Amino acid sequence: MTPATKQTFFGPELFSFLEDLRANNNREWFAANKHRYENHLLEPALAFIDAFAPRLAKISPHFRADARPSGGSLFRIYRDTRFAKDKSPYKTNLGIHFRHERAKDAHAPGYYLHIGPGEAFAGGGLWHPSTDAATRIREAIVADPQRWKRATRSGAFAKRMELGGDSLKRVPSWADAEHELADDLRRKDFFGSARLSGSDVVAPGFVDEYARICRAAAPLMQFLCDAVDVPY
Repeated sequence: MTPATKQTFFGPELFSFLEDLRANNNREWFAANKHRYENHLLEPALAFIDAFAPRLAKISPHFRADARPSGGSLFRIYRDTRFAKDKSPYKTNLGIHFRHERAKDAHAPGYYLHIGPGEAFAGGGLWHPSTDAATRIREAIVADPQRWKRATRSGAFAKRMELGGDSLKRVPSWADAEHELADDLRRKDFFGSARLSGSDVVAPGFVDEYARICRAAAPLMQFLCDAVDVPY
């Protein structure tokens, strides 16, 4: 069993940095404050990823916690502005994505952590899946509605999490518009999340709290992995 830890990874300085970045989203300010980024976001986030790795392995051996500073679980803070109307160069939140081992060659669910001023949440699922993957998930819901309900409306998931994301205006034409789970068949995203407060994020033992949330999402993640034919 992975030992619990009371280590604190993130401090209030993370939120102060992100708030200041939001107000000064330009390269000159960031260059002058890069030490704050490294000390209060980059290094704590990589330490968090490293500490979560053995906990993630207990939840599922098919997801990866990669603590490399570039190309790993931590999202880059630099925005891709090539096709965006908003040309501000930096993201104003911390994002960590624990990807499935098949993520490079398949649309696979992942676990996620989002930390920003006034907005923090943790969860897992598939966000904006391909048309094929979304169809497979909807077909799996129709094929076994009781399993879908157990995964999303009972146990720890129902106590801690809720489904979110965008929806179609109508159920797909192949499905029954009066189906008992019509609202779920209209989903374009299949993602469960738990809201977090700033005090949650900076509390000792947050890595274990995050692990509990990921375990609560496990039935949904198993359902989605089965639907898109990747191992859980």
